[in-house]
Amino acid sequence: MTETAARRIAAAAAGAPSSVKGGRAHARLLARLLAHFAVALHRENDERRLVLWLPVAAGAGSALYFAADREPSLAFSVIAFLIAAALAYFARQRRAVFAPLIACAAVLAGFSCACLRTASVAAPMLDRIRIVNLTGYIEEMDLRPQGARFLLRVASAEGLAPRLTPYRVRLTARRAPAFQAGDFVAVKARLLPPSQAEFPGGYDFARTAFFARIGAVGSVLGAVRAAKASEPAPLALRFFAQIDHARNALARRIASVLHGPSAAVAVAMVTGKRDYLGNATKDVIRQAGIFHIITISGVQMTLVAGILFWGTRRLLALSRTLALDYPIKTWAALIAMTGAVGYDLATGSRIGTQRALIMTLILLGAVVCGRRAFSMRNLALAAAAVVIFEPESIMGASFQLSFAAVAALVAVQEARNIGAIERGGDETFIDRRDPLLLVMDKVRAGPGRLLFATACATAATASFMAYDFHELSPYVLIGNPLTLAVIEAFAVPGALLGALLYPLGLDAFVWRYIGAGIDLVLWAAKRLAAAPGSTLHLVAFAPWALGFLALAVLSIVIWRSVPMRLTALPFALIGLLGASAGDRFAVDAAPGGDAVAVRTASGRLAVMGRRPSLFAVEQWLSADGDGRPARQALIPRSGSPDGTMRCDRLGCVALTPDATVSVVLDPRAFPEDCARADIIVSPLFAPARCGARLVLDRAKLAKTGAVALRFRGERIEVTRERSRNEDRPWSPAPRALPTFALRVTPSDKPRPEISDSSDLDP
Repeated sequence: MTETAARRIAAAAAGAPSSVKGGRAHARLLARLLAHFAVALHRENDERRLVLWLPVAAGAGSALYFAADREPSLAFSVIAFLIAAALAYFARQRRAVFAPLIACAAVLAGFSCACLRTASVAAPMLDRIRIVNLTGYIEEMDLRPQGARFLLRVASAEGLAPRLTPYRVRLTARRAPAFQAGDFVAVKARLLPPSQAEFPGGYDFARTAFFARIGAVGSVLGAVRAAKASEPAPLALRFFAQIDHARNALARRIASVLHGPSAAVAVAMVTGKRDYLGNATKDVIRQAGIFHIITISGVQMTLVAGILFWGTRRLLALSRTLALDYPIKTWAALIAMTGAVGYDLATGSRIGTQRALIMTLILLGAVVCGRRAFSMRNLALAAAAVVIFEPESIMGASFQLSFAAVAALVAVQEARNIGAIERGGDETFIDRRDPLLLVMDKVRAGPGRLLFATACATAATASFMAYDFHELSPYVLIGNPLTLAVIEAFAVPGALLGALLYPLGLDAFVWRYIGAGIDLVLWAAKRLAAAPGSTLHLVAFAPWALGFLALAVLSIVIWRSVPMRLTALPFALIGLLGASAGDRFAVDAAPGGDAVAVRTASGRLAVMGRRPSLFAVEQWLSADGDGRPARQALIPRSGSPDGTMRCDRLGCVALTPDATVSVVLDPRAFPEDCARADIIVSPLFAPARCGARLVLDRAKLAKTGAVALRFRGERIEVTRERSRNEDRPWSPAPRALPTFALRVTPSDKPRPEISDSSDLDP
């Protein structure tokens, strides 16, 4: 649609008759709005902004794939994509038809990429807890202050059929073994399946582990022993093992020069090894809103590439011949690209670092091609590359936060460029009423520019922080500039210099220099964490609310004209309404049935069970907007102070305002609890004629996963983590489980209405 056609349509709408009094005035107002939006959309199309929504559509397709309750057909999705792409190609001359077809093709492309990715990494996942003798190659060794954690690529698993043998397992040892990456070892381990979400909608580690090809986690029993491999290690494994040796050696060197939290943070910033960090240090930097200081992310990657690019170009420019007769800018970009790849490998090449590398390579590739590097189109290309090769990443906080922050910074930079064009008198399309441009004019130079850019990035990531971590830090505008200053002035230059001097033994002063900067950050972080209101704890909200908030952010950063940016308002309003409607659960049963979180009369959660996982307790408290340490929510064996909760060897019982909840840990407790309790949760098989109102035993929890209960008068509202008939590679349908009969005394309590499904009825 041309601009003239858009105006004609709006004019026709303005002249349309109306049978309602005052309707003509409303029609004119609507026509003016349509005219503004039509003209703005035409200009956005001229600026090639519509194409930036294609990676968004592809990402939406990947999200739809993960929302399916059973594994979609790869062949069908690919065929559907090819048909949509072909139809879009033949309809390319008719914009009204071409636009929806190309959007549909992008959605199907993201969906197909997710299907293909799942098929390419598929590997067995352990079905239940097992004690197994394993042999295999150590792929990565992460040392801790006490003990170690390592990845083992499994060569053999005694007693496990090949269809059940994981490709790799993650093991924890209380004592650091005298082995390193690349060694072939034998070990006896207690293995568990990767944990499912601890509450409906929570973090699903099993899905993350599946795409990392980790089929089991566990702990070492006994000693790790050397073994003889039947065949040599693959070349790629040996290559990355040497890199891991160097990273651990550098980490030990830094830890020997520095001490305490500064050493742990320095190791994480330089080598990417975060197992040296204690929980207290993690809590402080998280509450201060600067947790990204210990991650190898886009900031570090960009700085490394920038230092190499700037330094190489300046060095080559010292020669008049090279500067005048050769493309030294292109050479510098190529060297920076090589350095960025090397930095990614040297820091472990984790998923977050790989995404930063993709973005950096695209930006530097634009320099090589003579194009503008810092643009929204290059960011869109980077997002498309991630969706193609790692579509599971869009479900994680790292992807969401990094791309949202960078998109906001790119939007700010584009506003600066537009301001420069406007001051130069260029007639290129500029919306002079753009509020972002007006604000940028006010903070054109000085610290205000940095603070404004930080504020924009913080606002863009706020909804993702709230959804993924259930908390926000009001003091992030103080912590972020300080963190960036330390990274720019201390960490990245120091890491490059220290790595070069380490083989010579002259690197100690560099680590002390980095430590001084980290001490400053930790000092400030402790003050920020201790300040009133340093952390706002939020109740978990539904994914659909996050989708609308994400569309609001995208509408602001992608569109350039004011009318199109105003489309962010309805998205933001719907998203905020959904986020504010978060509802706390009254009872949450862990997927294993061995622990339960119960809301007490005080309104807070208390957790009871057999040695509940602290990670699960943290997840429950975080989703409830509760900032207490996990241990404070645990009910001791002696019971709660008010006497409403107590535990013994057979199980635990809680008397809540709404119901009596029992956790049965021994079969001998079933007769009494089935007769007296309203709700029974157990990792065991409950008797078939248990008289409790609701029974969540091993058989039912295998079908439902974690279960959250809310009491609505006489009705119990049930929310399950696993959808009905769910069967995905990382969450397979449970096999048929046996049931056991046990004589119990029937309960005379009235049975409430239970919403959700009949398979939850007692």
